[in-house]
Amino acid sequence: MALIGKIFQALRRTRKSVSKAFDTVIQRKVSPESLEELENTLISADMGFVTVQAILKVVEKHRMNNLIHKVSDYLISILPQNNNGEILHKKPTALMVVGVNGTGKTTSVAKLAQYYKSLGKKVLLIGADTYRAAAVEQLKIWANRLDVKIIYNEKSQQPSAVLFDGLSAAQNRSMDMVIIDTAGRLHTYKNLMRELEKMYLVAESRFPNFNIHSLITLDASLGQNSLIQAREFSDRVQMDGAILTKMDGTAKGGIIFPLYKELGIPVKFIGVGEDLDDLYVFNRQEYIQGLLGIPAS
Repeated sequence: MALIGKIFQALRRTRKSVSKAFDTVIQRKVSPESLEELENTLISADMGFVTVQAILKVVEKHRMNNLIHKVSDYLISILPQNNNGEILHKKPTALMVVGVNGTGKTTSVAKLAQYYKSLGKKVLLIGADTYRAAAVEQLKIWANRLDVKIIYNEKSQQPSAVLFDGLSAAQNRSMDMVIIDTAGRLHTYKNLMRELEKMYLVAESRFPNFNIHSLITLDASLGQNSLIQAREFSDRVQMDGAILTKMDGTAKGGIIFPLYKELGIPVKFIGVGEDLDDLYVFNRQEYIQGLLGIPAS
């Protein structure tokens, strides 16, 4: 299935309700009742109060004059251009992938390795999840399939030590991209969150020749809970972007707006399946097209 087809399919649930609400506005004309119905639908799609109010202003301003395209243009304008997901610079990059348990973190690490390897980058994986032995085993299998190097230490309970060893190896081997699989942690577990801060500090202070970036994996079906998770993580370490996982048609899809509007975290990638190729660079035009069911203008 083509990229646009997969994104379109993944957003089918949101699109069905949103399109219906806009159709109602167009058929009944703009009225307090149709605007209220539209507002409720957009909030239910997790688009966030601020974004929803702004959309209603666009609707009131343009009314029947190419309404849906005006909304599309507005939504595209408030999201950042993603630059093809490219976060590499002249110097090597260490990419920490963080998130709570069950958000598809380890699989996302493998998909990222596939993506950056396809760009011709020398990729190394670090298995820094010292709490879940299955995570390292899973990552070793992925590394073998991808034919990329992996650093891990099954005897160590110190993720910062594993990280240090991995970045040292990456430095010695002149790697372009180091992708670090961290342990899944609930944002309410203060000790584990402090540990994440320590890892970021070790990477930043001991390896100044690396650009340090963090991506958070967020389950797209969780809506506002994902926003809460992202806020807590971003309070601890810098969040450079998000990977929306489990975009299988059950997701509401609007979470990208409050994520960027309220937290300044742009979506960088979208995961729509379990295969290594099921990771797509976020494209705002294609996403809005899938959300509204029209070609982005």
